[in-house]
Amino acid sequence: MCQMGKLKMQQGFVLGLVALVMAGSLTACDDSRAGAEGAAKQLASSLAALDVGSLAVEGKDAAAANDELNAVFEGLGAKPSVASGDVKLDGDTATFPLNYSWNIGSAKWEYTSDATLKKSGDKWAVQWSPALLAPQLSDGETLSVKTVAAQRGQILGAGDAPIVEDRPVFRVGIDKTKVPAEQADASARAMAALLGLDAEEYAKQVAASGPQAFVEGLVLRAYTAEITEARIKAIAGGVSILDSMALAPTRTFARALLGSVGQANAEQIEKSNGALRAGDTTGTGGLQQKYDALLRGKDGVEVVATPAEKTDGETPGTKVFFSSLPAPGTTLKTTLDLKLQQLAEATLAGIEPASAIVAIRPSTGAVLAAASGPGSNGYNTALLGQYAPGSTFKMVDSLAMFRNGATPDSKVECPSTLTVDGRTFKNAEGYPETSLGSVALRDAFAHSCNTAFINARETVSQDQLESAAQALGVAVEAPKLGADAFLGSVPGAAEGTEHAASMIGQGKVLFSPLSAAIMAASVANGAPVSPQLVLNADAAQDPGATAAPTESGSAPSSSASATTSVAPASTQPITKEEAASLADMMRAVVTSGHAGFLAEVPGAPVGAKTGTAEFGNDNPPKTHAWIVATHGDLAVAVFVEEGGLGATTSGPLLKSFLTAAG
Repeated sequence: MCQMGKLKMQQGFVLGLVALVMAGSLTACDDSRAGAEGAAKQLASSLAALDVGSLAVEGKDAAAANDELNAVFEGLGAKPSVASGDVKLDGDTATFPLNYSWNIGSAKWEYTSDATLKKSGDKWAVQWSPALLAPQLSDGETLSVKTVAAQRGQILGAGDAPIVEDRPVFRVGIDKTKVPAEQADASARAMAALLGLDAEEYAKQVAASGPQAFVEGLVLRAYTAEITEARIKAIAGGVSILDSMALAPTRTFARALLGSVGQANAEQIEKSNGALRAGDTTGTGGLQQKYDALLRGKDGVEVVATPAEKTDGETPGTKVFFSSLPAPGTTLKTTLDLKLQQLAEATLAGIEPASAIVAIRPSTGAVLAAASGPGSNGYNTALLGQYAPGSTFKMVDSLAMFRNGATPDSKVECPSTLTVDGRTFKNAEGYPETSLGSVALRDAFAHSCNTAFINARETVSQDQLESAAQALGVAVEAPKLGADAFLGSVPGAAEGTEHAASMIGQGKVLFSPLSAAIMAASVANGAPVSPQLVLNADAAQDPGATAAPTESGSAPSSSASATTSVAPASTQPITKEEAASLADMMRAVVTSGHAGFLAEVPGAPVGAKTGTAEFGNDNPPKTHAWIVATHGDLAVAVFVEEGGLGATTSGPLLKSFLTAAG
């Protein structure tokens, strides 16, 4: 026993409590191996907790050692795992390794330092030195992490044509090393005025940044007539730094679909569970966000030592303790046709309301264009919009009627008005008198007779409408799409005026421009079309598209299965014969109906169906303007919100697009 055993029992009890309290001070009651090993483990756990303030330390005051420990490791932004190795005893000296393990970004940094304890009286004291924390660490040096950015993966279009790739940019802002402190505010405001930024906000950013900072204001693809290199440099501290950034061909190219790339904000960093750090780039919106983990790759890291002060001939941060190579991001391959996408965007450039053009290749399901017009204000109207499809839905009605025995030549009744449960339905303004009365279904379809199709409600049930829509690839999952999308919703049950409204694509029937294009593509293909946009979606964690909403309003994600079946097993897919009858009636819309202007489109014959859907409570009501068409191996849907009549608003846009598409 120690000398404490010679004291009275009462003293021994009290001192025993004191010994327990001081267990963290590397106290040992004997010179045995057990005492040294216990002290070694206590040092390791204290280092892991970044708190050695309670240990016995030689070579530096314990509080000062604790401050040094935290200063050295603060820049790593983490705590290490530390374990002591085998202890070697040599009299009153114990030596042993300390095995450190750090998680730095996506890398693991492991190393071993040598530790020494010396026994003084009944204590084992740590022999303090910077090398205890990391081999070759010198006095005054602190560790920090530098990110070695991974090359972000490209986004490719049809034929592997680059869409998003590294393109040259100019980063414009204020370099605070080049402007006196008292002039920084004035320079910030002048730069904000030049770049069209909020002057107060940018001035605050400049003021809050360190004296060595470059404070970015704007990233330019190229100088403009207003923002020139000379004007930038005329501002004290104004600089323009040549860099590169993952960008599409133009600022607006498929922006709502692709998303964008920029520095991660605080919210994105917080939600990333450690995957993102300040200064990292990440995707925002669209495919860039959905596939960010795939595209971003894994950044490399460097752990560097920085002297307390810069000395002559030495550049801080050049002493590298650890490095890991970045892993470049994976390329995302899509079916987008650059020419058709740009053509679709140019076609919609002057449209003020929300609008969209979606083009699909029926033979493969490839989405060739998914453009949302400027009036969509950045929203992906093409894939996510939810609107009543109006009379384009008469394609679904007609298929249901075929399945009840009708043909394009079957006679239907087309009165000027029709009343259902007190609600009066009528045909569109200007409906031809010659197509009223008993007419062929083809004629009613070509001129879009509302009353004829509402009359069919007595023989076509709501669940038959749902089944016919699914037979055309609508309101079902799209397992190969690889993008978030609304694929349509057709209720399976409705009665009275609601069922009547469904017959003309209103009520609770909802389509997106994508689902309207799928419907037309299925006719051209002679079988349901399952759309595909991202070709290597299986490489991502959650490649599924969004299907029709459930009753609760949520949308189940689709499976990543490569199956070509898009309709439920209980639904009979459209047959080639049924598709041929629908194609016959779509062609009649052009040859004898109110889309005669499409007869001028060169190349393969065009088949079409217009649609005008009323919405809101205005009198007269506002309307959505639709038109869908097939043209050889191309199916297109054009949509304009608050667009008036489909034939007069969306029709000319479709004609322009098809003519230029060639």
